[in-house]
Amino acid sequence: MPAIENLTISDQVSFKQFADESVLLNLSSGTYFGLNAVGTRIWSLLAEGKSVSTVCDVIEHEYASERQQIERDVRALVQTLLDNHLIRASGPGL
Repeated sequence: MPAIENLTISDQVSFKQFADESVLLNLSSGTYFGLNAVGTRIWSLLAEGKSVSTVCDVIEHEYASERQQIERDVRALVQTLLDNHLIRASGPGL
């Protein structure tokens, strides 16, 4: 994944949370995406404008998992969100 400094939520996304899980709707394509509890937490942090590094810090603090796995999982979700135009990226440095 290329280095990314700023991630912003696309204005073409509708978000609905149900308990700990959530559904994203890409309004442009009509495609739905489901997020589990951890994915929902990551989405919420990104929506607050947190960097990927900060998101990893928070997830590491809140969940019992090793840092390398957290970074892989967060980056994989971020890439999926980018690929599906649910978030936009700009700038250098992840």
